[in-house]
Amino acid sequence: MDATASGTPTIQYHNIPDQPITTIVVATPVPTFERRQRHCFGTSIPGEFPLAANPSIVLHVLTACNLDPQDLAKLEATCSFFRQPANFAPDFELSISELAALDMCQKRGIFKPMTAEQRQELKQRCGGSWKLVLKFLLAGEACFRREKSQAIAGPGHSIAVTSKGTVYSFGSNSSGQLGHGTTEEEWRPRQIRSLQGIRIVQAAAGAGRTMLISDAGKVYAFGKDSFGETEYGVQGSKLVTTPQLVESLKDIFVVQAAIGNFFTAVLSREGRVYTFSWGNDSKLGHQTEPNDVEPHPLLGALENVPVVQIAAGYCYLLALACQPNGMSVYSVGCGLGGKLGHGSRTDEKQPRLIEQFQLLNLQPMVVAAGAWHAAVVGQDGRVCTWGWGRYGCLGHGNEECESVPKVVEALSNVKAVHVATGDYTTFVVSKDGDVYSFGCGESASLGHSTATDGQGNRHANVLAPELVTSLKQVNERVVQISLTNSIYWNAHTFALTESGKLYAFGAGDKGQLGIELVANQTERGNPEQVDIDLR
Repeated sequence: MDATASGTPTIQYHNIPDQPITTIVVATPVPTFERRQRHCFGTSIPGEFPLAANPSIVLHVLTACNLDPQDLAKLEATCSFFRQPANFAPDFELSISELAALDMCQKRGIFKPMTAEQRQELKQRCGGSWKLVLKFLLAGEACFRREKSQAIAGPGHSIAVTSKGTVYSFGSNSSGQLGHGTTEEEWRPRQIRSLQGIRIVQAAAGAGRTMLISDAGKVYAFGKDSFGETEYGVQGSKLVTTPQLVESLKDIFVVQAAIGNFFTAVLSREGRVYTFSWGNDSKLGHQTEPNDVEPHPLLGALENVPVVQIAAGYCYLLALACQPNGMSVYSVGCGLGGKLGHGSRTDEKQPRLIEQFQLLNLQPMVVAAGAWHAAVVGQDGRVCTWGWGRYGCLGHGNEECESVPKVVEALSNVKAVHVATGDYTTFVVSKDGDVYSFGCGESASLGHSTATDGQGNRHANVLAPELVTSLKQVNERVVQISLTNSIYWNAHTFALTESGKLYAFGAGDKGQLGIELVANQTERGNPEQVDIDLR
């Protein structure tokens, strides 16, 4: 169709001499359009689209777009349509935004099997809103790889879980911690056959001990028969060489486990923390014997606060909490070195809020508890560290202790999404998949194949974050780092990529890398791919 046929005036072009243009006269008037304000409920004006006439479509759009709970709250704040009862099942009094939040909750694996009564209890615990429940569930998904592939670099042994829930183990097996029914070492990943038919979604590894969590919230344990004193001591003289259901937890739907040296902690679906052992001196807020196998709720300040992640250090515990006013971190246990983050080095027998994050205007999203130091990633991508600073594990360019969380300024241009800590070692993963490490270089577990001084010393300590160029060379986006968190074992490190490939480096003298070493090798300085597909 030409311009004349379309009703548009034909424009004639002429040679115009170079001269200033003072006035442009438009012969044909340009039609103007009347501005009209669109109202959510519509009016009788033709062309208006009344949202109230099609609430089911609106609900579908909100749910399909997977809006953030904060976005749903903003819709309620700006438009009365989203605040009023929508008259939809299952609750006719709920608003459209609340129904959208509920629908998105129902997509979550840990929410689906809950009864109506359990769901209401969780709703009240989170603050009385389905938007807050959704916020709680999303926060939990963001800070640990539930129902996704994962690799755990334990003390001397390793656990790998595929996205389908199949479990492989390899490395040291003196206590039966590999779960194969023997105490023989495994130098290659070997599937735990006795778990067939059970989908595992989360794993934890301690010295001589392994815990696995199924998608049904059941906990299976094997290795040393103890929840405390995992590194040494008289507890755990009985060995369990195949996965056994933890009977004392059968009535608790567990979503995460964390193994410290003197205690074990688990996190329930409802955000409650339970601990085993190390309670004879009220170190975790309760009086029990060190070999107690019964879970005890961690009360005090966390009694009515939903927790989304736990992290266990050598002798302390961190809890990431989700509250209506934002995310927060609590700590409990031994305070030596300032690793509890309260500005002192005293012990805390009850969970205590770390207040420094409010002063830093930082919303914690991921916590990590190393043996003697801790780290947090904020919603804005900043990284904070605190505790013992030996070997430069805090990343501040020195070896000084920090008794309150301090931002790692050397990472100011990096937007972090994940952090992992070990024995005086720290790894940070950026949004782009780049990996930075700092701290103790023993066992070549930092991944720096040569030192910055060019002398080729891959065991050198690193006082400030350095890009792990050896992982950059694999041309894969790294999504998870796991490293050994033990003071008694040489460290090894895993890097898991977006495509499910697993790379290992560091100590491998017990087969914990899943790679056959040659001659007299005891470690690998450069990342090497493990022969396993975790997709």
